[in-house]
Order: sequence, then C-alpha cells, then structure tokens
Amino acid sequence: MAPTIGELIVWLVVGALAGSATGMLVKRQREGFGRLGNLGVGLSGALIGGLLFKLFRIDLGLAEVSISLEDLIAALVGSLLLLGVVRLIRRAKERR
Repeated sequence: MAPTIGELIVWLVVGALAGSATGMLVKRQREGFGRLGNLGVGLSGALIGGLLFKLFRIDLGLAEVSISLEDLIAALVGSLLLLGVVRLIRRAKERR
C-alpha cells in the first residue's frame, strides 16, 4: 500500500521537527546537524521510534492531532536511539 501525498508531507514535517529537536539536544546548537542532516535524522528516528512504539504497544493517547504529539515523541526517541547507536559504532571502530 503506497503512502498518500498527505502522509508523505506529514512524515517530512514530523521528521524535520524531530530532527531539529534532536540536533539541538545532541549538538547544543540551534542549527543542529543542518537542514538536510536534521531531516535525515528525524525521518530515520520517526521510522525507528514508530516501530518501537508499535512493537511495545506504547500509546500515549495523543493520536487525535493531525500531526500527533505521539508521532513527534516517537520520532525524537528514535532519533536519539539512532545517534546513540552511531556513536557506539564509531567508538568501537576507533578502538581498533
């Protein structure tokens, strides 16, 4: 089942917002990873967080908003997990 244009737009908005928030938290700078970097981190985080929230049946009861706060929180959590894994992999490579 292919996503609709509306769903793609929502994914881009959620990804951009979550990536920007993650970039600000991790880099402690307003621009984070830059526009494309924030979008990539946010979209990856949305995918990871969404899958984790479904896997663990986490429902914050916030899904009635068009771009739900639950989607943003899941994307933020997923983005932070993604960056944590990337950091662990880089450290392991540095030790070799």
